Amino acid sequence: MKRSFGQAVIAAVTVTLAGGGIAACGSSSSASTKSGACPNNPVRFAVEPYDSAANLTKAYQSISNKISTKLGCKVQLIVSDSYVAEINAMKAGKIEMGEFGPLGYVLAHQIANAQPVAVFGDKNGKPDMYTAGLWTAKSSPIKSLKGISSKTVGLSSATSTSGGLYPLSALIKAGYKCTAANLTCAGGPKVVQTGGHPASVLALTHGKVDLAEVNSQAESTAIASHTFNPKDYREVWKSTKIVNDPICVRGDLSQAFRAKLTKVLLSLSAADLKSADSELGTNNTGKLVPATDALYNQVRGVAKSVNLTTAELG
Repeated sequence: MKRSFGQAVIAAVTVTLAGGGIAACGSSSSASTKSGACPNNPVRFAVEPYDSAANLTKAYQSISNKISTKLGCKVQLIVSDSYVAEINAMKAGKIEMGEFGPLGYVLAHQIANAQPVAVFGDKNGKPDMYTAGLWTAKSSPIKSLKGISSKTVGLSSATSTSGGLYPLSALIKAGYKCTAANLTCAGGPKVVQTGGHPASVLALTHGKVDLAEVNSQAESTAIASHTFNPKDYREVWKSTKIVNDPICVRGDLSQAFRAKLTKVLLSLSAADLKSADSELGTNNTGKLVPATDALYNQVRGVAKSVNLTTAELG
């Protein structure tokens, strides 16, 4: 999910997304910590910028406060400037925990040794899922992704799972020669990077593009804010289900702290998480559930299918 990749660069990283390997990270004195004591005061909790900083702060501050109380140390909420800023912050030891989008997590796992501990869950205790989608106006003649070479497509950014990676994969499968680098399609539709899910919705509703990515979460949020009426538009492509955002801990922190944080996160009630669930646009809200790296193998597979490498994303 979700803002423009901007001008930031993941320096000197050329690993591919073919597997789940982790790039080497610098060691930390916290690695030898055997207790569950907080490794930093405050513990820094970053959230990816899939909406405005004001909205995300409003949605996640109460959760940060709950974690702080249960963890026994202050938690500082940080809304990252970009995907890569959050990844680099974890790599540099400047944050202890972070919520990443699925693709952001895959990259953070490789580059910054991010370790997933919890994921937003549904009422049945399963990881919450969402879908990517490409929409057009109901009055548009576009019925599929075929024959849209002269059209304009609005995508969020190269580092967005549902706003970049999955739609790009769909365009490639439709026969267009698209590349992950800068989200371009040679001889195909013109791709415009909108900078975020809300901006993609606005690009569509204001007629700035012929098609735009609108994932199921952004759709729900936009409907609630009366900025999008699905009856006026048509979803011409929809992805398979994608596992929602994981909350991760930095891999060089002690196992004791990781276990303590995991326990705290899994103890949060559905009511505690309501503000974040509403911001995410989830429809089947529940508690956080345990997360594993394997949950995101599908995302790795899609990244591999479009030949995405971290070096391309600079």
